[in-house]
Amino acid sequence: MRIDRLLAALALCLLALGAGRDALDRWVATTELPLLIANTSPEMRDRDGALLRLYTVEDGRWRLAVTPDAVDGGYLDMLVAYEDRRFFSHAGVDLQALLRATGQALWNGRIVSGGSTLTMQVARLLEDSGTGRLSGKLRQIRVALALERRLSKERILQLYLTRAPFGGNLEGVRAATLAWFGKEPRRLTAAEAALLVALPQSPEARRPDRDRQAARSARDRVLARMARAGLLSAEEAKQALSEPVPSARRPFPALAPHLTDLARAEDPIAPRHRLTLRRDLQGALERLAGDSLRHLPPDVSVAIVLADHRSGEILASVGSASYGSGDARQGFVDMTRAYRSPGSTLKPLVYAMGFDRGLAHPKTLINDRPVAFGSYAPQNFDGAFRGELTVTEALRLSLNIPVVLLMDEIGPAHLMDVLRRAGARAQLPGEQAGLAVALGGVGVTLTDLVQTYAMLANGGVARPLYWRQDDTPETGTRVISRSAAWQVSDILAGLAPPPGAPHGRIAYKTGTSYGHRDAWAVGFDGAHVAGVWIGRADGTPVPGAFGGDLAAPILFEAFGRLKPRPDPLPPPPPETLIVSTAELPQPLQRFSGRDAVFEPAEDAPKLIFPPAGARLPVEDGTVPVKLRDGTPPFTWMANGAAVLTGSRRRETVLTGLARGFSTLSVIDAEGRADRVTVWID
Repeated sequence: MRIDRLLAALALCLLALGAGRDALDRWVATTELPLLIANTSPEMRDRDGALLRLYTVEDGRWRLAVTPDAVDGGYLDMLVAYEDRRFFSHAGVDLQALLRATGQALWNGRIVSGGSTLTMQVARLLEDSGTGRLSGKLRQIRVALALERRLSKERILQLYLTRAPFGGNLEGVRAATLAWFGKEPRRLTAAEAALLVALPQSPEARRPDRDRQAARSARDRVLARMARAGLLSAEEAKQALSEPVPSARRPFPALAPHLTDLARAEDPIAPRHRLTLRRDLQGALERLAGDSLRHLPPDVSVAIVLADHRSGEILASVGSASYGSGDARQGFVDMTRAYRSPGSTLKPLVYAMGFDRGLAHPKTLINDRPVAFGSYAPQNFDGAFRGELTVTEALRLSLNIPVVLLMDEIGPAHLMDVLRRAGARAQLPGEQAGLAVALGGVGVTLTDLVQTYAMLANGGVARPLYWRQDDTPETGTRVISRSAAWQVSDILAGLAPPPGAPHGRIAYKTGTSYGHRDAWAVGFDGAHVAGVWIGRADGTPVPGAFGGDLAAPILFEAFGRLKPRPDPLPPPPPETLIVSTAELPQPLQRFSGRDAVFEPAEDAPKLIFPPAGARLPVEDGTVPVKLRDGTPPFTWMANGAAVLTGSRRRETVLTGLARGFSTLSVIDAEGRADRVTVWID
């Protein structure tokens, strides 16, 4: 009988245990887990995977994606040994640790040690629940048991590494190592690992930037326990104890802010963006732009773009030198994408088109003289005329009249077409292009201007610039012949560089827009192309600003930051005609327009007063006239009738003129004439 009762009691116990087990199983199985996926900070990375910039998540926290294999193994070992020794063997709850913690609390009347496993801590972090109430602890146990059933240990550890608090708005081990040590968590010292183990237990009280001593004490306790556990040798622990604790947070990477903002705006949900930029070069050019501000007025900005013209990859893009500063420079405006007048920087393109069309050669002579195209009479920047000179000299001196003469032959619409095919999205102030486009009478961005020069640098082949690593490079399109592109490059390489810069290694051109609103410098070597813009973001003038004085030195500095020596410019293509002016074919020796046969000789008489269309307030019918050039004696006529004959003076007075329209004419001794029509009041 006794054996029967024992067997019955045992059976009842087993049934009770089974029922309890089934109830526990149902309790765990029906657990509604919190959301396991959390937003992490969008990451901007360069061509080699280095961090360019990070963004906070929606609540202003730095929470970076991480996996255990990207974290230092010594830190992981230390974390498990300190927080949860049986992490890899328990099912979410460590009963031995819970009993120990409960007994210590009852014996001491206070909590001496915690019994939470890493899985229970993850449960608390996922639900942002407290640890003091029994209901909260039971909920953590239930979620921890459910997590262990549904997730691997590695995934649970990943959740901890992503969510653990490390002080302030820092969540996760990557945010912590970047903020406190300025590096990724892949390689950590024992002292750094110990601090990271200690911080999540009391992240605000132990913040190194608030209480460095509290942080040190907590770190040292972790090191001491690791030494006792044999995870660190005595020598390693001693060395770690002597390592200083950081006293301040380091700033997160924030390079290329304008371009990274653009990347995020175009794809706001992507967790990671890979750009073609080079982190070291981007940082160097941002510092260069910032340094240049010291010599500029407080509301002037600087922008720089540098690319590999062989591949089309943009390697650095500085939208301004003072992003987010909120000062008068308006640094939030991305001046690499703002439309501005390019000044003289389009002149090389006009000459390249002229070379391509057989209208001119670098050694062709062209006349820098007063000209007028209807009401448009271009002037050189200094107001002077230099007479006959070579096209090479005209371009290097950046003269306006010769390039407009060439533009008149080519046609401004063709220049707009070449700009479009080169990849520039030019904007015209009006609906139709005029001759002034050759002098900057069109809107382009700095990036588009660099794109255009990349075409010249690449032997006349346009290859679109791009800044996303996963973009597929487009096939190049020929826009200018390689000989014409080389001829222009050779001319620009002969320009005198800024003081102290190497000569002949960079082909470049400067420009200053009307009213000194924009100062430019664009150039290239054998592999890279770069552009610099200086001006005010609101487009108001910068008196005294010239591209050659302000932008060119920065351009050469940018190439200097790229590498010690520029890549050599290419040799001339075999089909390039390299001869003197006298050796050129007769039509190429001197530039003459298509209407040259109908134009008067250069020394023919020219009426310079009164101007055509003038209204002259004359009471006695007397009109003063002025003449230039021509061979005396002169015959003066009004409305076809001779008024004065045999005159040798170039300034005289015509009398007896009636009110109304009058056509005044002068004829010189060789029968050459000029005329104007005026209104006499």
